Amino acid sequence: MSAPHLDIATFRYDTTRALFDGTVAFDDVDAALHTAATIPEIFAGLASGRFDVAEFGLTYYLRALDAGSDLIAIPVFPNRVFRHSCVFVNTAKGITGPEDLVGRTIGEFGMYGQDSGVWAKGILSDDYGFAPEKNQWVLGGLETPLSAPFEFTTHPHPDNVEISFAPPGRTLADMLDRGEIDVLFSANAPMNYLAGSPNIAPLFPDHEARERDWYRRTGIFPMMHTVAAPRELFTANPGLAQRLYQGFLSAKDTAAERYRTMRRLYQVTTMVPWMNGLFEGNRELFPEDWFPYGIDANRTALQTYLRYSYEQGLSPALRTVDELFVEELRNT
Repeated sequence: MSAPHLDIATFRYDTTRALFDGTVAFDDVDAALHTAATIPEIFAGLASGRFDVAEFGLTYYLRALDAGSDLIAIPVFPNRVFRHSCVFVNTAKGITGPEDLVGRTIGEFGMYGQDSGVWAKGILSDDYGFAPEKNQWVLGGLETPLSAPFEFTTHPHPDNVEISFAPPGRTLADMLDRGEIDVLFSANAPMNYLAGSPNIAPLFPDHEARERDWYRRTGIFPMMHTVAAPRELFTANPGLAQRLYQGFLSAKDTAAERYRTMRRLYQVTTMVPWMNGLFEGNRELFPEDWFPYGIDANRTALQTYLRYSYEQGLSPALRTVDELFVEELRNT
């Protein structure tokens, strides 16, 4: 039986680099690797059937399941980011901490409840009593005007949350800079903030310290994305889920081992000064496998994300972790 040809798409990360450069290959799979200029393009490609297997944002995946999609995930999480750092404020609005996020006009990229927004709202709710329904939400593009919400996904939101869209031709980054919105929840830092605008600041200037404290308390390194495919693909190809999982896992482990090995040379393969010191400091906080794949090592993080999605009115029911993943890999 010939190896199945699969169009597999993911962004180019440290965790996937070895798949693109050929250091790691999927066993018994004729794989064509794809990427895109932006990650939502990869999501759209999976939703449209252009890709057989692809990276998929957690919130997009849950929405697809709730809409009756036959997609099923493998427990691979190529993208993780701590999210205290993803909330920005206009400096003229008198916002000095999370207690000031009441009655505010808040921008969010693309849709209400994208992956980073779900994590940030949940963390703020757990630790600071943040209530999304006490604010007005404006959806739009961050740096480029967004003419319509993402068409490849559904757009649920609770009835008690007030939502509108950015005016035609306007971006959320510019609106925050001008004070037309008070706050921005964004997966990416606004370019005008990076360029030094005095009008924009992070909600938590000490976000790294807060994120490290949050990790110490929760043990969660938040994942944004998983990898999914139509369920029928795995049904028609027994063992394929395991082979895909092992390929993604080997690529991630190859990247992690590169960092471990380069300790001898002070991480000379990067351009970042004192990178070795950061790596050594992180080794004191994180376990040896600080970027785990599989279900068991990620169960607490996934349960937390599912709870956040349900509490924020994005999921009609509280799902279990195991139902998200192909049965063949539920013992990982």
